[in-house]
Amino acid sequence: MTFLTVDEVVKNLKVTHQSISQYIKNKELAVLHSSPKGRLNLVEKAHDLEENKFIFGDNYFVLKKLLDSYQHKVDLIYIDPPFGTGQDFNSINDDTAYSDKLVKSEFLEFLRKRLIILRELMSAQGSIYVHIDKKIGHYVKIIMDEIFGYNNFINDITRIKCNPKNFARNAYGNFSDMILFYAKERDRNIWNEVKEPMSNEKRKKLFPKKHPKLGYYTSNPIHAPGQTIDGDTGKKWKGLLPPKGRHWRYSREVLTELDNQGLIEWSKNGNPRKIVLAKNHKGFKVQDVWQYKDKGLSYVDYPTQKNHELLTRIIENSSNEDSIVLDCFAGSGGTLTVANKLKRKWIGIDNSPHAYKTIKHIFKRSAISCNYYEYESLI
Repeated sequence: MTFLTVDEVVKNLKVTHQSISQYIKNKELAVLHSSPKGRLNLVEKAHDLEENKFIFGDNYFVLKKLLDSYQHKVDLIYIDPPFGTGQDFNSINDDTAYSDKLVKSEFLEFLRKRLIILRELMSAQGSIYVHIDKKIGHYVKIIMDEIFGYNNFINDITRIKCNPKNFARNAYGNFSDMILFYAKERDRNIWNEVKEPMSNEKRKKLFPKKHPKLGYYTSNPIHAPGQTIDGDTGKKWKGLLPPKGRHWRYSREVLTELDNQGLIEWSKNGNPRKIVLAKNHKGFKVQDVWQYKDKGLSYVDYPTQKNHELLTRIIENSSNEDSIVLDCFAGSGGTLTVANKLKRKWIGIDNSPHAYKTIKHIFKRSAISCNYYEYESLI
């Protein structure tokens, strides 16, 4: 399987860039405007909301049907599609949960068609996260660049999925996969900047001291490089001048206030430092390597079930409480479960009978109210 750039296609076929652009546009129009005849039949009703529903059926046809009501309305899409492995995935009872028989170009075309429709469902402030295996993920990125635009690419996230492997192949171990993160319109997408909380290990390293009343802390100098000649920060405070070539970081009024609050630590030699409390730490900016390992099959309801903490991070950062969250490869319904917990609206789709059965079981166990639909073709 070979991929060519647009420039290479132009050169090899001796056509213009406009011809290639028109060809791509026509392919998209064919996906969007071929109108399959079908309807969504309500099978089981639990509430009167428009959303918070699961639809059983081929997501290509279901997504096209959803365009009637949800075009430009979905704020967040997370999908974990089959990776094109050519395998069947079984449950712990050895039932076939879903088939992953599409490989190479067939899989990529299968995904491309669905991504085109998903783009049309996304709101102007929407985002999409595609969780994919690294063996094929870079080809998927080429397709997503085409569909969403390279400028709307935000992150290629590495997810540590398991413990290091010790297989016999002449290769490095593979213990990660990837999540491609795109916006519908970059810089307009919802971004809540949820920080990574400080672990106990980091707390011990960064805030090693303990105050009897204020808790764990560290201390920082209250002076900085650069001399102030006439300003307030160059004058004496508590009988002290800043060290030579330096100035106070804060006005003398602020320093006095900090000292009155017990937030200045004085050394035995009378050297003042500002106390910084661990409890006031706002967390760390999340980086693009995430360690959310898969649990063993005996601990989950569905093969390839993803860690709920991973889904929580995505949903909290890229949606609001009034947002619609969509997962059209719903599997065990993890995205829907977390979205429901975080008070988002949600829509799930899957064509696996095992997924349908699993979701109904989990939702009943978790007291999640859901309306169930099935897609019926009228052709």
